[in-house]
Amino acid sequence: MAPTKQSHTRQAITLKGSTALVTEFFKYAVNTILFQRGVYPSDDFHMVKKYGQTVLVTQDLALENYLDRILKQVSKWLLTGGVTQLVVAIISKDTRTPLERWVFDINLVDQPTTEHPSESAQAKPEAEIQAEIRSILKQIVSTVTFLPIIDEATVFNILAYTSESADIPADEWVDTDPLAIEANKSQQVKLRSFSTDVHRIEAMVAYRYDG
Repeated sequence: MAPTKQSHTRQAITLKGSTALVTEFFKYAVNTILFQRGVYPSDDFHMVKKYGQTVLVTQDLALENYLDRILKQVSKWLLTGGVTQLVVAIISKDTRTPLERWVFDINLVDQPTTEHPSESAQAKPEAEIQAEIRSILKQIVSTVTFLPIIDEATVFNILAYTSESADIPADEWVDTDPLAIEANKSQQVKLRSFSTDVHRIEAMVAYRYDG
């Protein structure tokens, strides 16, 4: 009897696996924004290899711990569907004026219906996901070609938009000003997106333009 041939298809990524990928992306995206926009001195960053390219990551211990705490909470929200948007807001240190808002919308990918079981087997290759992430990070780097030069000291806030049912740690997160830029002084640029089998991340940047 001839041996039977078996075909193997990578299973669709799990919610836990997708959460880890998305959380890791936010880590590198925030670091890239803080470096490129000069919120922290360039000496505070070091180069690491990630997604097949070089990315810059903070070596400021206080900032690293702050981002780790935020990302742990974001990871919990992603697992429960509790977070719909993350925003990195860059604001003037002296006047508290919002200068830029980097917005990441978080959506759940529409799952294939059970009427087409063959579709559900078509898991998205991880190499493709990483290529999409790489494109977004490169695009963040390239935004320096059109974003206004920031020639003042800045600070940043991370805002999380959550569902009503989300569990909010009261000692760490508080209701806050959305740090919006006035519509008549705001320009927006849509950035690339990436998706796993579970999540889709849409990115854009809004910046103050007084021209």
